[in-house]
Amino acid sequence: MVTLWHRLHSLARLITRRGRERFEDEMTEELRGHVDERAAALRAGGSSADEALRVARMELGSVDAVRDDCREARGIRLADELRRDLAYAVRGLRKTPGFTVAALLTLALCLGANLTIFAVIDAVLLRALPLAAADRLVGLYNTYPRANVLDDGSSVTNYYERRGAIPAFASLAIYREGSAAVGDAGAAERVPATLVSPEFFATLGVAPLIGATAEAREAESASVSLAAVSGPVTITYGYWQNALHGDPNVVGRSLRVDGVPRVVAAVWPASFSFLSSDAQLYLPLTSRLEDRAPQQRHSGSSTRMVARLAPGASLADAQAQIDAHNAGLEQSNAQAALIAEAGFRSLVVPLREHHVAAARPTLLLLQAGALVLLLIGAVNLVNLFLVRASGRLKEMAVRHALGVSRRRVVSQVLVETTLLTCAGGVLGLAVGAAGIRLLSVLGIDRLPLGAHVVFDRHLALVALAGSLLVGLAIGAPIAWYHLRSHAQIAAQFEGRGSVGGRAAERVRHAFAVAQTALAFALLSAAGLLGLSLERTMAVSPGFEPAHVVSGRIALSRSAYPDATAMLAVTDRLLAAIAAEPGVLAAGIGTNLPFSGITIKSAITPLGSTRQMATAPRGHYAYAVTGGYFDALGMTVREGRVITADDSRRAACQCVVDDDLARYYWPMGSALGQRVFLGSEPRPGDAGCTVVGVVAAMKQAGLTEDDAPGAVFFPYARNPDRQVSVVARSAQPIDVATSRLAPVVRSVDPDLPVDDARSMEQRIDGQLVTRRSPALLAAIFSALAVLLTAVGCYGLLSYAVAQRRREIGLRMALGAQPGQVRGVFLRMAGSLLVTGGGLGLAGAWGAGRAMQSVLYQVPGTSPVVLAGAGLLLATVSLVACLVPTWRASRISPMSALNEG
Repeated sequence: MVTLWHRLHSLARLITRRGRERFEDEMTEELRGHVDERAAALRAGGSSADEALRVARMELGSVDAVRDDCREARGIRLADELRRDLAYAVRGLRKTPGFTVAALLTLALCLGANLTIFAVIDAVLLRALPLAAADRLVGLYNTYPRANVLDDGSSVTNYYERRGAIPAFASLAIYREGSAAVGDAGAAERVPATLVSPEFFATLGVAPLIGATAEAREAESASVSLAAVSGPVTITYGYWQNALHGDPNVVGRSLRVDGVPRVVAAVWPASFSFLSSDAQLYLPLTSRLEDRAPQQRHSGSSTRMVARLAPGASLADAQAQIDAHNAGLEQSNAQAALIAEAGFRSLVVPLREHHVAAARPTLLLLQAGALVLLLIGAVNLVNLFLVRASGRLKEMAVRHALGVSRRRVVSQVLVETTLLTCAGGVLGLAVGAAGIRLLSVLGIDRLPLGAHVVFDRHLALVALAGSLLVGLAIGAPIAWYHLRSHAQIAAQFEGRGSVGGRAAERVRHAFAVAQTALAFALLSAAGLLGLSLERTMAVSPGFEPAHVVSGRIALSRSAYPDATAMLAVTDRLLAAIAAEPGVLAAGIGTNLPFSGITIKSAITPLGSTRQMATAPRGHYAYAVTGGYFDALGMTVREGRVITADDSRRAACQCVVDDDLARYYWPMGSALGQRVFLGSEPRPGDAGCTVVGVVAAMKQAGLTEDDAPGAVFFPYARNPDRQVSVVARSAQPIDVATSRLAPVVRSVDPDLPVDDARSMEQRIDGQLVTRRSPALLAAIFSALAVLLTAVGCYGLLSYAVAQRRREIGLRMALGAQPGQVRGVFLRMAGSLLVTGGGLGLAGAWGAGRAMQSVLYQVPGTSPVVLAGAGLLLATVSLVACLVPTWRASRISPMSALNEG
């Protein structure tokens, strides 16, 4: 590889004039040195100076021949040919500025679009995670497919039972995403934080930049808790630099986190990042003894598990050992039959692949669309090159007659096309950089690993390499065309006025048909994505999101150690928010729709025949208080909703939604039925009585079709430290949003509000994954239609120019302008119809491939196909009007005189 690089570098140096002159001077000096050395040896043997010089020159041979041999050995001839070909290509491109500019713009747009999408593909799907031996990292999660719970994370119990028990794992850890209030009372700010077990960073293979993690001390206390409440904190490099101003004495510094002093133990390197986490703090994950009991093994949890495969262990080995481990544990589980009926299994998956699995189909679809656009642009350029080459057939015929080799013809063509595409690739770098900035505006950072999308040297090299390959691909048919055109036949065609002949015309028409077919397929795909987005936006979320503001609050264990304290502060929060001017209703719940938290729990209803006949099913479970339902604007179908007063009653009352009511009581009313949280009633638990049914609302997203159903319990029944505040306000939404944090701080200065947004913003954020692909596909299809129109215009213009004598003769014999226009319009129409027919097959295939990313849209939509065909035909025929009008305006006398 090094030798090849030196050869290429030497060749590139010899192409320049200065490099060539230096080589010639060095070669002359070297030859003179050899002659002088041999002459000196001969003089030492007794020869005269003149005789020694003559003999030395004779032995060396012809100096010109030696120089030629040296030039051949050093690649001088190749360098000379390349320099001449480059000069020839530059002159040719300068002579046709219109063609050159059009080609460069086409290449810049097509290559730039591909570079933009490839930047996302590279960051999300291709590049290794910035962790040591990242391919050995795996994720583990529990799944219950027959209970409609596909990814339930892992429980704390799983961690304790598996730690050190799976030989295929060199290490294993758990983590939980969250946030923490950092700062003094009244000035604390909510900072993204991750709670981690002691082995987390060792599992990832990350060493601190400064400090230490004190894992040994944490491990010693693990028998009681993973860490003390006031355990140490480690911070990211960014937080160290931005929030702590790069304090050199940061290790050992005390930070007030959630009202508790914590000592900074370590700072992680600037290069460290874990998946899509934006955490700036890492805290010890704490647990109680009851959290690790076998009964909590299948409790729904946001806890995630990561492990590193042991040397020599494979993914299959780990999966087999986890299956065997689970089977052994479930033998002593009283609920083993129910768990098995739900299809329980713990899956071991590559960490990265699982993290980006949801985004993969959409990204591959966009990359396919960008490649189709590039193919359309390449076809367009091939047609333009063919038209240009047809006008140079006489020149090529003369060169053939003068003995120019076929290799030289091919070389010149390939140098010209690659020079053009590389120049277009350089312009495409600017387009790609602008496209990446556009993606950041469209919310690319919300994709898994989307924050890693950057424009760097790696992308630039890929773009230039791609430009070179495109140049060779475009040059291949052009070179074939030149080689096929025999000098004598070409000259004959030129004399007859039909430059290029029928064979060249058929090739140009074939490329035009291919371009139309590709544009039709791409336009159809964009139409399907647009229709899917429209139908997604038409879906009702199940509540009234307008004028609703929301935020997330974390109640620290130190300030609120028990349920009584948590209930007291939620009551004060509700009273303070309700007292704000313009607030119509306020509520608190353990979750909100479109929050990104989609944990499901098992529900046990009494008196349901379906529950007795099927496996447990996962449902959304909310604990709410205050005017939660009124704040969200939920519709009451039957009965009433629960309020803050229900939290104070001894008897538990709850509300279910339409989906859950229909699932368990399809033939009767849900009112008066009793519901238990869990896969079976617990001893002493009287359950909750259903007092109301509300309209079903979307939780995970607008396209959520599995209708899992939801149950709403009083907050006092199942309090949680992570709560969401929701309020309906008559004030402008930005004013209401800005007032939420100050009101919460008035109740407790240590309670900053996280993720304060309107519900409309939450829904809009969920639509990013559908809106952005639809917008990009629309841009690609618009460029494809434009390129197709340009191609039709160029093809018709060339056809008119080549048939001027024929048109003039026909008009001299009485042909009307309309008849002349009809000839060329029929030509364009036949190409469009043929291309459209082939495009139908492409659209059908694209629709089938896109089915997984479409919502309530069939793979083949007559409306979309008709719209795509009409738009493409209209734009293309309009582009053909100018050359056909010119054809009808040709003067017979001037056309015949040109011959």
